[in-house]
Amino acid sequence: MTESDAHDVIRVRGARENNLKNVDLDVPKRRLTVFTGVSGSGKSSLVFGTIAAESQRLINETYPTFVQQFMGELSRPDVDALENLSATIRVDQERMGANARSTVGTATDVHAMLRVLFSRIGQPHVGSSQAFSFNVPSISGAGAVTHATGAKKGQKERRSFEITGGMCPECEGLGQVSDIDLDQLVDKTLSLNAGAILVPGYTADGWMVRVFSESGFFDADKPIEQFTEQERNDFLYREQTKIRIANTNMTYEGLVPKITKSMLQKDRDALQPHIRAFVDRAVTFVACPACEGTRLNEGARSSRIDGVNITDAAAMQITDLAAWVRTVDDPSVAPLVQGLRETLDSFVHIGLGYLSLDRASGTLSGGEAQRTKMIRHLGSSLSDITYVFDEPTAGLHPHDIQRMNETLLQLRDKGNTVLVVEHKPEVIEIADHVVDLGPRAGRAGGTIQFEGDVAGLRASDTLTGRFLDHRAQLREKVRPATGSMPIRGATQHNLRGVDVDVPRGVLTVVTGVAGSGKSSLIHGNLPAFDDVVVVDQTAIKGSRRSSPATYTGILDAVRAAFAKANGVKPALFSANSEGACPACRGLGVIVTQLGFQSTVETVCELCAGTGFSDDVLEYTLDGKNIAEVLAMSVDEAAEFLTKGPAAAVLGRLRDVGLGYLTLGQSLSTLSGGERQRLKLAISMAKPGAVYVLDEPTTGLHLADVDTLLRLLDRLVDDGNTVVVIEHHQAVMAHADWIIDLGPGAGRDGGSIVFEGTPAQLVEQRSTLTGEHLARYVGA
Repeated sequence: MTESDAHDVIRVRGARENNLKNVDLDVPKRRLTVFTGVSGSGKSSLVFGTIAAESQRLINETYPTFVQQFMGELSRPDVDALENLSATIRVDQERMGANARSTVGTATDVHAMLRVLFSRIGQPHVGSSQAFSFNVPSISGAGAVTHATGAKKGQKERRSFEITGGMCPECEGLGQVSDIDLDQLVDKTLSLNAGAILVPGYTADGWMVRVFSESGFFDADKPIEQFTEQERNDFLYREQTKIRIANTNMTYEGLVPKITKSMLQKDRDALQPHIRAFVDRAVTFVACPACEGTRLNEGARSSRIDGVNITDAAAMQITDLAAWVRTVDDPSVAPLVQGLRETLDSFVHIGLGYLSLDRASGTLSGGEAQRTKMIRHLGSSLSDITYVFDEPTAGLHPHDIQRMNETLLQLRDKGNTVLVVEHKPEVIEIADHVVDLGPRAGRAGGTIQFEGDVAGLRASDTLTGRFLDHRAQLREKVRPATGSMPIRGATQHNLRGVDVDVPRGVLTVVTGVAGSGKSSLIHGNLPAFDDVVVVDQTAIKGSRRSSPATYTGILDAVRAAFAKANGVKPALFSANSEGACPACRGLGVIVTQLGFQSTVETVCELCAGTGFSDDVLEYTLDGKNIAEVLAMSVDEAAEFLTKGPAAAVLGRLRDVGLGYLTLGQSLSTLSGGERQRLKLAISMAKPGAVYVLDEPTTGLHLADVDTLLRLLDRLVDDGNTVVVIEHHQAVMAHADWIIDLGPGAGRDGGSIVFEGTPAQLVEQRSTLTGEHLARYVGA
C-alpha cells in the first residue's frame, strides 16, 4: 500500500470492543461500505462502538467544551489502532426525545425558515421571526439602569423593552391544556369521613384525609355535593394556609393543587403502577381552547401569505406544503424559498412526505426519526465527513428503499464516507465495499468473514453470501381461518372509515407503504379484543440492574437452585439484596456523580464487576458460581440448566433467535428488534392468544428471517393467531392472508387496497406491494 493509498482508508487494528476478536480492517474512504452479518455478530460494535466512538472521542479531546473539560475524557474503545478518521456524524434509530415542544419542523429547522418567511412577507406584519415562534412568549418591562462608563457614568436612565413572541399565553406553547376529572378525585355523594376522596393513599381514617376533615373549613360528615360554593372552593382549590390539628401546626392546601404537586407534576414513568393508573384516569389533555391546539397566539395566526397562516402551513402534509411553497413568488425572499423547497423535497424523496411539520417528534418511530435526522445533512455542503447509519431501511416498504439508496449514494458522491449497518439485499447491492461479520452471534461472532465487493460476497461461502439471493416461496396451501376479529369504521389518524375482518387462527400480514395507516389500524383497534398480546419494540421498563435473567424470571429459578444446592437463603444470590458487593452495592461499577455534569463509571475493584460479594462467589452450582452463570449466553445456559421453569424459558429465548444474549447483560444494550423478541419469548407461554408483532424482522439477518418464519408457523400451529405489521417480502410470501393498505401515505393512504392470499396479490399485481412481491418471488 502506497502512502497516498494509506490515507484513503480508515485503518482499524486489533478491535476488541464487546465480542470483536482482534479485528483488523481497512475501510475505504469516500465510498459506501455496508456492514452485515447475523444479529449479534459484532457489526454495531465495530461501526458504532469502535469507529464512530473513537472519532467522537478525538473531537471532544481536540475541541473540548467548557463542561467536557470538567467531565474528563470519553473512554477509548478497546482497539490497538485507529487511523485516518474524519469527523463522524452518527444517524441512528434512537427515537427523538419526547420534548413536548419538539416537532418535525423544529427538529429539522424547517419551521425556522417558515417563521422567517412569514416575518418578511406575511400580512399584516406582526414582527420578527420570534413573533411566529411558540417557544417565545411576548413580554415587556421597564426599569432604571445606571451607566457604568462614559460621560454618563453614575447617572440613572429609565429604559423599557418589549419582545413580541408567538407563544400562546394560555397553554404556553404546548397546544394542550390538562383537565382534571374531579369525579375521579372525589365521590360527591359521600362525606370525607365516609371515604369521599378516591385518590390512592387517601383513606378515610388516614392522616392525609384527617388534614381535610379537621381543618374546620367544612363539615367532614356532610356529603361533598351539599357543600356551599365557599366550602367547595376551600376543599378543592384553597391556597396553602397554616392550620392547627391535634396541637400540631400543619399546612392546609386544596385537594387539586395538592394532588397536582404530589402526583401530576412528576415523571409519569417514575410513579408506582397504581398511582400511574390513577393519573391516567384522572387527567385528560385537550386542545387549548385559546389557540385551538396550534400553540401560537392570535397575532401570529393573523398574518397570512395568500390566505395561509403559519399554523395552516405547519399542519399541511409535507407534500402539500412543498406544492404551496412553489406558489410563493416574491423576489425579496427568493433564496429563502429556494432553500425551503429543497428541504421539503428532501422529505418527500426520503419517504417522509406524509408527515406534517407540527407532528410531535416524540411520536415518530425509530425509522422515521432516523430519516428525519438525515434531512439536516442532505443539503449540507460539508465533504469528507463519515456518516454512520444503523439500518436506515427500518420501517420502509420495498417501494421506498430505492429512494433511500439514492440518498445514501448522494451523500457518498459529495465526497463523504458512508458506513451502513444493514441486512437488506437491496442496500447491500449498491455497496462499493461489503464487510461481513460472523460466523454467528455473540461469542461465536466477532470476526471478519468477508470483505470486498458484492460479486465477491455472492461467490463466497459465508452465511450472508449463501442467503443473498435466497427467496422465500409462496405458501403452497394456506391455512383456513377459524373465525375473525371485525374492525368497523376505523378512523384513527388517516384511516378512512375502514371496515375489515382480521382472520383468526392464521398468519396475517398487514402491509403497505410507510405512513399508509398500518399501525393505526392494528394498534388502534385490535387491542380492544381481550386475548390480544401486543409485542412491540418499545423500551422495556426497568432499572440499570434489569437484565434478560431478571426480566424473564430465569434469575428467580437460578437463585432457588443455588440456595437449595448450598443450604442457604436465595437472597444471597441477588446483587440487589444480601449478596451485593458492599463497595458497589451490586452494580459492578462505581458511579461518581459530578453535579450538573456527566457521571463517571469505573469497574468496581472489589468484585471485579460481578456485583457480588466474595462470600457469595464461593457457593457453586455444578461447579459454577452465580457470576459465572449470569455471564453465560442463553445457548450455554440452556445446556447448563436443563430442568425446571428456567429450561422452558431458555428454550423459548433460543426459539426467537436470542441464544447469543448473556443472561446478565443490561436490557439497555438491546436493540429494538431484540427487545421485541425478548417480549415474544415471555408471551409465548399463553395458548390461544392473538399475537400482534410490529416489524419483527427489524435487525434480522437474512438467515434469521427463516428462523422467524418457522417460529410464526409454530405459534399458529399451536392454535394462536398471529398478526404481523411487516414490509419484508419473505414474511408476506409466507402469510396465509394479507391486508394491504394504501394506495399511498398520509392523506393518500388510509384505505384497504387488497385483502386475500399472497398468491392472489401476486397474480393481480394491483398494488405497489403486489408488484414488489411478484418481483421477489420471480413471478
